[in-house]
Amino acid sequence: MHRLNLTIDESLYEKARAFSFLENKSISQMIRESLSEYLDKSKEKSAQVQLLLEADDEEEVLAIMKNEDFISQDDFAKKFSL
Repeated sequence: MHRLNLTIDESLYEKARAFSFLENKSISQMIRESLSEYLDKSKEKSAQVQLLLEADDEEEVLAIMKNEDFISQDDFAKKFSL
């Protein structure tokens, strides 16, 4: 795991602390679960993220980011019956 420093306002912290008490979870666990859920919401973005993580160099990253009409490799294969 990686350590992450996070700055939030006092009222949000107090609300998170109360929720963590009621849920019997640490605030860190709640943040991990919420972040994971947030990142999994969009299939299209998830595919782009995977391409970015697998990119070989900065040029490939920029090409992926520039392409507004993104299509995943699986969708491409289905579209062209590959």
